[in-house]
Amino acid sequence: MRFKRTWNKKFGKSEIFTKENSACQKIEIDMVRLADKEQKKYNETGKEYGLVILGGKCSVEGEEFAFQNIGRRKDVFDGAATCVYIPKDRSFTIMGEGEVSIAVCKSPAKEDFQPILINAEDVIIKELGKPGWERQAHFILDERTPANMIYIGEAYVKGGQWASYPPHKHDDDNMPTEAETEEIYYYEFKKPQGFGIQKVYTLEGDIDETYTVKSGDFVEIPRGYHPFHAAPGYDNYYLWIMAGENRGFFMTTDEDHKWLNG
Repeated sequence: MRFKRTWNKKFGKSEIFTKENSACQKIEIDMVRLADKEQKKYNETGKEYGLVILGGKCSVEGEEFAFQNIGRRKDVFDGAATCVYIPKDRSFTIMGEGEVSIAVCKSPAKEDFQPILINAEDVIIKELGKPGWERQAHFILDERTPANMIYIGEAYVKGGQWASYPPHKHDDDNMPTEAETEEIYYYEFKKPQGFGIQKVYTLEGDIDETYTVKSGDFVEIPRGYHPFHAAPGYDNYYLWIMAGENRGFFMTTDEDHKWLNG
């Protein structure tokens, strides 16, 4: 199965990953782009949502909640994200307050929680890595937000740097060392011609994929190691959506490259 997809950035709702078309079964993603006052309604059962505003403003209203005129950045390179967590079995409507682009991330849900607005100032920002694989990680919908499976953040990678490096994986249920967690990346580059390289591989060799990624591309990671490299000169952003029973960074490093952590 090919793990790469592309969003054409057209207005309306684009269903990028669904259970029916994806190797990942714990994550589904729609990309929603709305004009001013345009609306999109959701009424799906058994799913929780993380709505990450990529750029622009919107209002999100549903059963017993209303978040009005939210969103602070003009695009993904303009500061930290605003996000809305919506628990299972809640219908809701998104309305553009001016033009807006949103990643609508979904995961299966059994327990019910409360809708939560995560503002830009709530995002935890950390500098991670060492020279050669430095990046800025933004933790958005993380352990602080009660949820079933969904776990969301963003990363900023300078041109010429690696991320998700040394290569790590999180596909075995071996807590507390490693969790069985699926993941999907969505990429943007600061320059329109920017590009990077995404690998997905397993030690067994049944998965060994390498993709050139540009703005608007996705790569799903049902399992395996998944290092990424931003081409020199092209600063990168990627949205990461993880889902699993154990929410958090529970992962192991490829043994061949573990020495790099020393």
